Parts: sequence; C-alpha cells; structure tokens
Amino acid sequence: MEKSTTLNLKINPEVKENAEKILSQLGISMSCAVTMFLNQVILTESIPFPIALPQPPSRVSLDTMSHDELITKLEKSHNDFLNGKNKSITLEEFIKQRKDN
Repeated sequence: MEKSTTLNLKINPEVKENAEKILSQLGISMSCAVTMFLNQVILTESIPFPIALPQPPSRVSLDTMSHDELITKLEKSHNDFLNGKNKSITLEEFIKQRKDN
C-alpha cells in the first residue's frame, strides 16, 4: 500500500456538503476526488479545467437589433427581475459600469 499524507483544507461547509452528496452518488470519496484532481494537475501540468471570469451579458443595441430581439431581451430581463436574478446597484455604480464598458 502506498504511503499517504494528510491534506488540511478550509472549505465552505455548504460547498463541502453539496460536493459530498454528488460524490456519494458517484461512489467516490472526497479523498479520492481530491486525489483524482491532483493527479490531473500533474498529468496536464495545469488546472484541469478552464478558469475565466464570467462574460458580461451582451448589451442591448437598438441599432443592430430587430424588434423581436428587443422584445425577447426585455422579457428575459423582466423575468430575471421577477425571479430575483438581478442585483441592486447604486446610480454611481451604474454610471461607473457604463463608463467602463
């Protein structure tokens, strides 16, 4: 049997619990999953999945958008608002975001 070492990690309890549920369904222990991840790091000499910042939603451009496309965007935005998917920002934050983009 191979020697093993202890790896102490601080993980958000909710993340750990959700991951354990999924790993349990797959029949894999947390230790096995971490070992698999570290072996992939070694094999690929990188993080074994893409790491990137989320892309901002596409902007609404009335000049290039058809009437139907605009209505679709507005309906989606309204539904997102009703479902609590939008965050509140101050006017100053909004102006700064507009200037940055």
